[in-house]
Amino acid sequence: MKKKVTYFFIGLVAIIMVGFLGFFTWSQQTYEPSQKLYTLVNKKDIKYENDWIIFNSKKNNRVGIVLYPGAKVEPEAYSYYGKQLAKQGYLVAIPDVNFNFALFDSNKAQEIIDTHSSIHKWVVGGHSLGGVTASKFAYNHSKEVDGVFLLGSYPDEGTDFSNKKLPMLSIYGEKDGLSTVEKIEDTKHLLSQKTTMHEIKGGNHGQFGIYGAQKGDSKSSISVKKQQDEMVTVTSTWIEENIN
Repeated sequence: MKKKVTYFFIGLVAIIMVGFLGFFTWSQQTYEPSQKLYTLVNKKDIKYENDWIIFNSKKNNRVGIVLYPGAKVEPEAYSYYGKQLAKQGYLVAIPDVNFNFALFDSNKAQEIIDTHSSIHKWVVGGHSLGGVTASKFAYNHSKEVDGVFLLGSYPDEGTDFSNKKLPMLSIYGEKDGLSTVEKIEDTKHLLSQKTTMHEIKGGNHGQFGIYGAQKGDSKSSISVKKQQDEMVTVTSTWIEENIN
């Protein structure tokens, strides 16, 4: 009997290990930034601090922005968006998250908030699954977060902001094949009473970063730069009107 129990646990451990190794291998097959990114951003402008990409880390930053990457998307893919926002006088921080899934590192924003105590206004956001994670962080840290922005994303049912007045921004793409317009509409009831909605005509899911095509997405009818520039304009306007 003892041998059977031992064999059972050995088999169970082996299955868990094989499953984890399979997941780990899959999680490392990431969406890397495309060459288009480096025609818009000089690699030398991408500054690394530990496991963060930081833009405009100065003592006089008006607002701090934390951007959680989408699932399996390398943080560098958001460098153009981050750099352009930083030009407005904001600190922008993009984390490298565990297993390339932001949900495994949902409290990551706390690191930056704690190490930049001179900044008193913080917004957190993210792309796709990163937006879900940002929503979770904001929901659990309401005293530290002054706004939430979502890029082709929406909160899950566990983070219902409908009774809150927290400023939120939802930017979504008309041709997004993953976070579709229908999904955005179906989850609007989870957003706060102070939410700004903005649809990018012709925009898709992958162009919320600059990493090329993504499986399951629809083809955009606008350039990635046009989509990114619209994201920057809408985000900076929203911050100016709601956070500063």
